[in-house]
Amino acid sequence: MDSDQAKSCCAEAYSDDVVGLLLGDSYHPGGTALTRRLADRLGLTPDMRVLDVASGRGTTALLLADAYEVRADAVDYSPASTAIARGAAGAAGLTGRVAFTTGDAERLPYRNAVFDAVVCECALCTFPDKRRAAAEFFRVLTPGGRIGITDVTAVPDRLPPELRGLTARIACIADARPLEEYAEILAAAGLRTLAVERHDEAMIRMVDQIQARLDLLRVTAPARLAQAGVDLGAARAVLDAARAAVADGVLGYALLTAVRARGGRSGEPPPGP
Repeated sequence: MDSDQAKSCCAEAYSDDVVGLLLGDSYHPGGTALTRRLADRLGLTPDMRVLDVASGRGTTALLLADAYEVRADAVDYSPASTAIARGAAGAAGLTGRVAFTTGDAERLPYRNAVFDAVVCECALCTFPDKRRAAAEFFRVLTPGGRIGITDVTAVPDRLPPELRGLTARIACIADARPLEEYAEILAAAGLRTLAVERHDEAMIRMVDQIQARLDLLRVTAPARLAQAGVDLGAARAVLDAARAAVADGVLGYALLTAVRARGGRSGEPPPGP
């Protein structure tokens, strides 16, 4: 599977309603509580311009626009998720503060140095070219601008077979990296790490949540699971393996903030008007 196919597969999976039922509104461990902690770590204040990369159905961008009164842009690879997010913005009365766009995290459709902050939740681990994405984060940030990431961490060579396939990639596990490697990827792009926090317990809570919701849907809506192509046996194997991997220190979840040094390194031209 090539890079574009991997992106399309993940984007299509995350736009499915059944995935939303399993993961909840935020689509990532820690939910909105961890998003708020990330926003506080970034020091977000009203009218800052913030970009949410891999924004899904818009939960993070809408929360930041509403609770922190920022001007939020949000980009996601899935046109279906973008459409859902725009509808949610309209329903929340936030269309004046949030703009949702379909696009690629590795080719962000924004000019250089326009955002005060970038957030990326539970998504860098799925990007085929993480270094290119990090370079794009750097490019669109203003000098002194900050990036906040919450993401799955993993020790790749210790992952069991159940956590290496396509199902595990969609579950944000198969291509996750150690926390120090994420920091190194950001550093190579010119983004200096400010703080890191471990939130492995959030991963366990999400695994348990997904298991409970799978068990419920198996009884109440088996046809929906079948229509969505959910293989209950494979899903249970991934969840059991993930739970054990967290206990063994092989898998976890983390929050990381970094800053773009003033002075800048990016000499790339703007990608569009």
